[in-house]
Amino acid sequence: MAADFDSSPSFSAFFNPQRIRGQDKSDHSPLNINRSNVEIVKSTKFLSVHLAEDFTWSLNTSSITKKAQQRLYFLRRLRTAHLPPLILTTFYRGTIKSILSSCITAWFGNCTVLDGKTLQRIVRTAEKVIGVSLPSIMDIYSTHCICKANSIVDDPTHPSHTLFTLLPSGKRYRSIRAHTSRLLNSFFPQAIRCLNRELN
Repeated sequence: MAADFDSSPSFSAFFNPQRIRGQDKSDHSPLNINRSNVEIVKSTKFLSVHLAEDFTWSLNTSSITKKAQQRLYFLRRLRTAHLPPLILTTFYRGTIKSILSSCITAWFGNCTVLDGKTLQRIVRTAEKVIGVSLPSIMDIYSTHCICKANSIVDDPTHPSHTLFTLLPSGKRYRSIRAHTSRLLNSFFPQAIRCLNRELN
């Protein structure tokens, strides 16, 4: 029996829930929204982030790497024009770093070591082209985590504001208990760890 919804859909696709739980079954009831079947997909793109059905981030990392490598070509062309490092750094921040850091707080924490090294190679290549030291991909991630966490802490109306609570000592934030590595490496536990490192 199909499930019907009359409200307008926010997505035209969804992931197989059995696949997410590690099962390999597909015998589920079809989902209908406005009398249209919702397609089951292996991946989809939302806010420029590639979401895979198994919630890994290799597909998203590959897409980011491809875009960044394309823009490295233009960075090299600017260097051949003998532009100063300051201009090259500005170009890097606007066209390459902005791609690497796009929604980085949502996906980088659960990237594989190999994906992290792939992204770091982009930063290293830009360093060699420009001739100056640049923040590593981990530093970029930590900076964005701290910035986002501080904005949540400073906004009592934010839905996640209560996740950031100080310990009785007032010197550290209370850690979030995580029973899986996926949750442990997600944004909120990582952001709390970053804030606590800053407070030390």
